[in-house]
Amino acid sequence: MITKPYINYIDADYVLAMLQDLLAIPSPSGFCHEVLLRVETEAARLGWAVERTPKQACIITIPGEEGTGTLALTAHVDTLGAMVRAVKSSGTLRFTPVGGYDMNSIEGEYCTVHTRSGTTCTGTILTTAPSVHVYKNARDQKREEENLEIRLDALVTNKAGVTELGIRNGDYISFDPRTRILENGFIKSRHLDDKAGVACLFGLAELIARTGNKPHKTLKLIITSYEEVGHGAAYMPSDVGELIAVDMGAMGDDLSCTEQDVSICAKDSSGPYDYAMTTRLIQLAERDGLRFAVDIYPQYGSDASAAMRGGNNLKAALIGPGVHASHSMERTHRDALMNTISLLAAYVLEPEDQPEKEPIA
Repeated sequence: MITKPYINYIDADYVLAMLQDLLAIPSPSGFCHEVLLRVETEAARLGWAVERTPKQACIITIPGEEGTGTLALTAHVDTLGAMVRAVKSSGTLRFTPVGGYDMNSIEGEYCTVHTRSGTTCTGTILTTAPSVHVYKNARDQKREEENLEIRLDALVTNKAGVTELGIRNGDYISFDPRTRILENGFIKSRHLDDKAGVACLFGLAELIARTGNKPHKTLKLIITSYEEVGHGAAYMPSDVGELIAVDMGAMGDDLSCTEQDVSICAKDSSGPYDYAMTTRLIQLAERDGLRFAVDIYPQYGSDASAAMRGGNNLKAALIGPGVHASHSMERTHRDALMNTISLLAAYVLEPEDQPEKEPIA
């Protein structure tokens, strides 16, 4: 039996270990087979039924009270990345982005090319004028697709040499995450968007499995693999009438979110989220004394956006841990994950018409 606030019952070590595992597995949008296997294995270990959709999403089902409907919680394992666009005559690679990011944010990054035959080759993302000792325009060259390339860590100086490595157009490219989990609670890494959200869902799933608390509604944790390209959760199972997307909270400009908060998004580029759901999330966060922020994200879209645009007949909300420098060298804090999981637990374990009932068995 657990009582409010639920933050006191979260296994933080489990959440951080799961996050570190997920971050270590390359998974640009559409190249998620390995990370989805990790998701399936962990869900089964916790005792939950899991299935894979044709679109390569995992649906983890946690039974709830009978006759109360189905609530879906989504998060995505796909990340930013790239594909080989062309092999240059010099033996370097031109690439095309997978997902929306500023090209400045990946200059100098280490990466890995994943061939269709299963081999890999590491490399570095550089401009076509990479040395200030040689190129007069090295500093002011515009950082855009045509001016960036990948230098492979292989003895190749021409296109034929690259072909011999098995690399061809359309091969995936992943960016090294460079994960650091610091003693003061900060977590810095690429791809916290949205592997931090997936770790939060597993923190919730582990909490329910360990304590035996039954959700008020049947839960479907839906882990998608095409969110960064806009259509991850465009399909929803027909029994889902309510959806919470768990994705990063952005920071900057006039936003109030910090790296310790759970962000509650009232509106993003797809429009306002469901009024009643958003209001209830705010009220639960206030009641439990969680660090939270309510913000507007005009240049942001989520799996909930995709679900609504996909024509699904459901209501939706969006929350997630605050993340600084989104789609770049991202950073969050342990507290943001704990606040997010605690808010999710309050929402799924308590009947909507009895928010003050205590304790929750």
